[in-house]
Amino acid sequence: MIDDTLFFMLIVGLIISAGMLMLFIWGAKSGQFDDSSKMTNGLLFDSVEDLNDAIKKENSVKEAKKEQKKEEDKNLPQE
Repeated sequence: MIDDTLFFMLIVGLIISAGMLMLFIWGAKSGQFDDSSKMTNGLLFDSVEDLNDAIKKENSVKEAKKEQKKEEDKNLPQE
């Protein structure tokens, strides 16, 4: 009786652990943990206006990177 219970608990624990590991791997691969600047920006900027300015700056940097990538794609030789 005790052996059956321990075996059952071991199997259930392994299944739950494997599920949690799979969820973590999925989250890491899909970028769920990539927003590392969010917490630091909250500490650096006190007011709502400062946060909005930081967001605008971040968006402008993203747009500049997209434009740079488009320019690089245009300059690639066509095969």
